[in-house]
Amino acid sequence: MKLLPRSAFGQTVMLLAGLLLINQLVSYTIVVMYVIKPSYDQINDLLAKQVKVVFLDEPINGRQRLELPDEMRQRFFEATGIELYSEQSARKAGLDQATYYSYLSEELGRELGGPTEVRINQGTQFDIWVRPPMAPKYWLKVPLSGFEGFQFSPLPLYLALIGVLSVLGGWLFARRLNRPLKKLEVAAHQVGRGERPATLSDDVGSSEVAAVTRAFNQMAKGVAQLEEDRALLMAGISHDLRTPLTRIRLATEMMQSSEGYLKDGIIDDIEDMNAIIDQFIAYVRQDREDSPEPSDVEALLEDAVSAFAERPLRTVLAVEPIPELWLRPLSIKRLVYNLLENAERYGRGEARVEARLSLNSNELVLKVGDNGPGIPEAERERLFMPFERGDKARSTHGSGLGLAIIKKIVDSYHGRILLGQSTQGGLLVEIRLPLSSLSPVE
Repeated sequence: MKLLPRSAFGQTVMLLAGLLLINQLVSYTIVVMYVIKPSYDQINDLLAKQVKVVFLDEPINGRQRLELPDEMRQRFFEATGIELYSEQSARKAGLDQATYYSYLSEELGRELGGPTEVRINQGTQFDIWVRPPMAPKYWLKVPLSGFEGFQFSPLPLYLALIGVLSVLGGWLFARRLNRPLKKLEVAAHQVGRGERPATLSDDVGSSEVAAVTRAFNQMAKGVAQLEEDRALLMAGISHDLRTPLTRIRLATEMMQSSEGYLKDGIIDDIEDMNAIIDQFIAYVRQDREDSPEPSDVEALLEDAVSAFAERPLRTVLAVEPIPELWLRPLSIKRLVYNLLENAERYGRGEARVEARLSLNSNELVLKVGDNGPGIPEAERERLFMPFERGDKARSTHGSGLGLAIIKKIVDSYHGRILLGQSTQGGLLVEIRLPLSSLSPVE
């Protein structure tokens, strides 16, 4: 059902709340049936007896009138504190401030054999007003000193308070039970982003959660070891490849001038191979050698664009005022550099770099557009995969890791990439990085 929460925390709290609600309803029913109702019945019986004694000289149920001495009646009123009022005098004595109780009226009416009205005044003294069926024009005020200060209303308040405290206790219990799971979730996201989370404590929570935590720590350690082995392998391969490439380049420099065309081709191939090796290393490292620091976005973009000052690509930089943000400088420069290198390789000599904040100022927006043939919409998602290259509109140079490296950098900032068509007719790459991920970690 959609009304039920999907999280274990929410389901636990709802289960506890439901059980406590049932418990409160059952408790309320038991208290009413075995505590309140007997108390009401006792009060009714006491009132009925006292009323009958007061009107003992009145004919009841066909019996003859009984003459009582006035002295006896007077002593009875003095001993019990019961007072007899007319309608008008009763109102002056506080009848209007008393509360009508239908249940007591009906039960007492059955005892007295006629319509009866009962009101209760819970002021400084607990007084019960009764209009008996044998004298409907009079009111009896019966003081019950043993019930002074007694309230009939605290029961719902008490049950509500117990329910709230019980739900709060259940919420705290469920929160404590699910806190290790939340830490597991955060650590799992870190592993997914290629980060290395700190070892989680496995001595908190239930035994099942502790077992899952230990398994996760072991898995995270294994993933980190695999990353280290992969980085070491790539570093070894790059070192072993660059040594013969250096020897080949030295040998090429010794070639005769008549073989210049061959020499230039070999040098170009060596430079391509070195660039491919650099991309392999950058993809494996995922910019882990870079740490966040307060950075000037415009200065970082100027550094990245300046690398193309002596190259055929003509680049225009347009940056709106942007406050200082916490960035990994190398990752941002590598991101822009790879996009410009892509524009140089596949465009027609022109590129434009833009940077600004989004309209609601919650994202950093970077745009790089070229004037090349662009990428067909059907091919765009595929090109973010490693070693994938474009269609026939693109050449086959490079390793196919350019956009894959860019995607890894953007993912590390929890951002997103949008591909479209630039105003120059070529490819437009729009990158949006949320400012929440560009703030210092507390």
